[in-house]
Parts: sequence; C-alpha cells; structure tokens
Amino acid sequence: MRAMRTAGGVTVRLVREHPAEAIVRLYRSGGWWRDHYDPAHIPPMILGSFAFAVALDDSTGETVGMGRCISDGASDAYIQDVVVDPAFRGQGLGRRLVDRLLEQCRGAGILWIGVIAEPDSVAFYEKAGFLPLPGHVAMRYPGGE
Repeated sequence: MRAMRTAGGVTVRLVREHPAEAIVRLYRSGGWWRDHYDPAHIPPMILGSFAFAVALDDSTGETVGMGRCISDGASDAYIQDVVVDPAFRGQGLGRRLVDRLLEQCRGAGILWIGVIAEPDSVAFYEKAGFLPLPGHVAMRYPGGE
C-alpha cells in the first residue's frame, strides 16, 4: 500500500493486514476494548474495512495510531475507530489519519462520509470538515455487548 511520510517521524499507511496485538493495544488505549472481545476478529476486521490506516513511529516501527473506514466502495462511507497512542496525542496525528481515510474515499468517488463522534471529539471532527446532521440521532443496537 502507498505510505504517506508525515512530519514528526510518523508514517501513515493504508494496510490490508497488521499485527492484532498492536491494534488491540490501541483499542485499549481508547477505552474501547473489552476483555471478552476476541483478538482473532482483528484480521478479518482490517481486511473487511474499505480502508484501514495505521500510523507507525519511524524510529521504532511501533504502531501509534489507527483509523478505519467502512463502505461498500461506491456509496456512503463511515469513519470509525480513530485512536492515537496517548504518548503521541496532540501532535496532529489523528488528523493525518482522518485525512488519509478521506483521501481514499474521495479517490473512489465516495462523497457522503459520516462519523459518529464522541462528545469530546466533536471539535476534532469539525476541524476536519465534518458537520452535525440536524434532525438525526445516532443509534446503536446493543446486542452482544
């Protein structure tokens, strides 16, 4: 996959596979991983995503950020699971991950791109160009939690 060299010694790259333990670590740092989740689901999740971006520290090779986009590749797309290692936050890395995912969507002709933002990340997504959807409510089916 094509890599994008970024300032600060971090490379953002689209991948079709990546070590599950690195992804689980990032999910944990975001507070999104539960003990009953199965790490074996990570490889098919990456492969099944329209785009899966990782950020790699150039000096260590460590995975320090990730984000993914879900889409059929022709219509709507949804960005989710954007998380940056706490030691690398505040340096614009999350924005670079989102920009890479948006670039991939736009390159495929996908123009409707959504995200469900946690309350403390609304400003982050607004700076990336996202707007609230007045009159809409994000919903989730809780089965399996």
